[in-house]
Amino acid sequence: MRIIIDVMSGDNAPGELVRGAVRSRDELGVSVVMVGHRETIEQIAADDGLNLSDIEIVDTDVVIDMEDPALSVVRDKNRSSMAIGLHMLANGEGDAFVSAGNTGALLAGATLIVRRIKGVHRAAIGTVIPFPVPVLLLDSGANTEVDEKTLLQFAVMGSAYMEKLYALPRARVGLLNNGTEPTKGTPLYKSAHAVLAESDLIDFVGNVEAKAIPFDVCDVLVCDGFTGNILLKTVEGMGKFMIQTLKGILTENAVTKIGALTMRKQLKNMKSQFDTSEHGGAPLLGISKPVIKAHGSSDARAIMNAVRQAVAYTETGVTYDIAAHAGSLLQKTPDTAEKPAETAPAADGAAD
Repeated sequence: MRIIIDVMSGDNAPGELVRGAVRSRDELGVSVVMVGHRETIEQIAADDGLNLSDIEIVDTDVVIDMEDPALSVVRDKNRSSMAIGLHMLANGEGDAFVSAGNTGALLAGATLIVRRIKGVHRAAIGTVIPFPVPVLLLDSGANTEVDEKTLLQFAVMGSAYMEKLYALPRARVGLLNNGTEPTKGTPLYKSAHAVLAESDLIDFVGNVEAKAIPFDVCDVLVCDGFTGNILLKTVEGMGKFMIQTLKGILTENAVTKIGALTMRKQLKNMKSQFDTSEHGGAPLLGISKPVIKAHGSSDARAIMNAVRQAVAYTETGVTYDIAAHAGSLLQKTPDTAEKPAETAPAADGAAD
């Protein structure tokens, strides 16, 4: 399998991205293409003693910064590492693309260059929240404004993803809301509840309050990208807070330190559960080929795990399942036909 990696984008680029790409080749056995400044990549490899002999480097020194507008990927920075990688994917020069860069630009580029699956009018960022029973949150940052039919498409795509990657016979879909009753929420969410409840393409379990998410109430949780991004970053922040608080308690005195030693394995497992580097990135569901958004602060391990996710996404053929589901949805609701790509707004993303 051939994975294209944008090594110039992200908070820790290019160093950690180059190291992550090499680790992906060495530990996952995949073929890697690095898109970035050749001289810089080769200098990093020389300093770290990394072997680049069988890694293709596509040379460019143009980078999309986190502050750049989304459409810069197809306008003034169309020769950036992100844009080149997306064009390579679209042209069949790789099986998947991984980037830790600007979420809005990645979504816009994937939509305009790689294109959406027929029948999908909004791609979404799907982020798996690593609770004991994993929950796929979408949208987690791409679309700040949606309608009820878009939320239904998210539910259909999310179900296909979870059923394929997690071998679920039937994914349970919940609608994030401020109460469990069908009458709760804004007019949009009330209408969305009715639309989701009427669909026979999903297993809708109703409204889900944020406090219930960790407790195995659903496998897919749908909402608009603004709400989803706030939820995701709240979960990330609370995870870090819990770890720091527990560390403070367990290192308070000699007795607590002894207790910590006896729970070393359990504490390590708990920490890894909230460690973003363990979970790779988030797929852009609805794009016709696999595009993975790695966390903006990804280190080498996180990039390798994002590549691992790209491999799983590709091998399981999730894109084909989403296409089949989207086709069924399009037949049932013809007015969900594909909207112009330029109308898809991108918010600050889940992985930034």
